[in-house]
Amino acid sequence: MSDDIFLKGMIFIRFLSASIEFTGAFLMWRYFRLDTAIRINGFLGLAGPIILTTTMLLGIAGLAATKVPVAKIVWIGIGVACILWGTTR
Repeated sequence: MSDDIFLKGMIFIRFLSASIEFTGAFLMWRYFRLDTAIRINGFLGLAGPIILTTTMLLGIAGLAATKVPVAKIVWIGIGVACILWGTTR
């Protein structure tokens, strides 16, 4: 199986993420209120880890499909888990 579909999926998710971030910044500027900006920022803070996790899982699936050794995939998974754990503390 070609890894093009996995790469295109990762690219699409990152473009979607950028669109969400840009829309959030525009809405903060549009409403120009601190309480509204905090709510929008809270949503963006929630969307970030979801985008990261989705993109990494898609990339790992692509690596698994191209017969990368399981040990390397496990190390990548541990790295992603460390990133997520480190950002929650």
